[in-house]
Amino acid sequence: MNVKTAGRTLDLFEAFAREGKPLSLSQLARAIDAPVSSCFGIVRTLEARGYLYEVKARAGFYPTKLLFEHARAIASRDPLAERFVPLLEKLRDQTGETVLLSKRVDRQAVYLAVLDGLHSIRYSPKVGEFRPLHASASGKALLGSLAPALRNELLEGMKLPRVTSRTITSRAALEADLEQGRARGWYVTHGETVADLMAVAVPVAASGEIYSVALAGPMQRMEGALKRHAKLLAELRAILEDHA
Repeated sequence: MNVKTAGRTLDLFEAFAREGKPLSLSQLARAIDAPVSSCFGIVRTLEARGYLYEVKARAGFYPTKLLFEHARAIASRDPLAERFVPLLEKLRDQTGETVLLSKRVDRQAVYLAVLDGLHSIRYSPKVGEFRPLHASASGKALLGSLAPALRNELLEGMKLPRVTSRTITSRAALEADLEQGRARGWYVTHGETVADLMAVAVPVAASGEIYSVALAGPMQRMEGALKRHAKLLAELRAILEDHA
């Protein structure tokens, strides 16, 4: 199976999640942007492995619960869960804001865990979403914690696209922002990825890897609590790194 086929297989499951109903072969082919013949091969392979079933003749296909069962087994053994999640839940309960656990993947930050805030108006991204290093608090924490040589190497080839009117698009300005973050121990964004969203993050070294933990919420609510949030994040970082 080549990389394109693997991508199309993931696209297929995402199409089912998005549509929430059985889909015909032609509908799936359009959803994954593939020829019907290629889609047919993927569908029949997944059907033979027990991941899809045909609802009834010509009515379409739908996933079985096999993928869910595998995902549940995988999640139950997540090496991050035992160490991070109880403390992230406590942080969410203390602040009421959304808590994000991230890791760097090349020039982006990916959300490994998202604990939705307790307010009705809150930031609610999905696990697996990517954010630019230069425009997110999580990304800045990951970028700012790198050794100078590696950070310079990344910045050398990194584009700094404007996401909102507040996004930092100058390397000099970004390096100054990162220096401020390192000096105070936490990193912040003010509407740089999502308008009116504010986030504060700290890097966490655990098991030989660097993660970031962030709090994010509406700017109006976050601004007044910034120092308290930063203090709680620093305390959580100390606990996690002390038990690394």
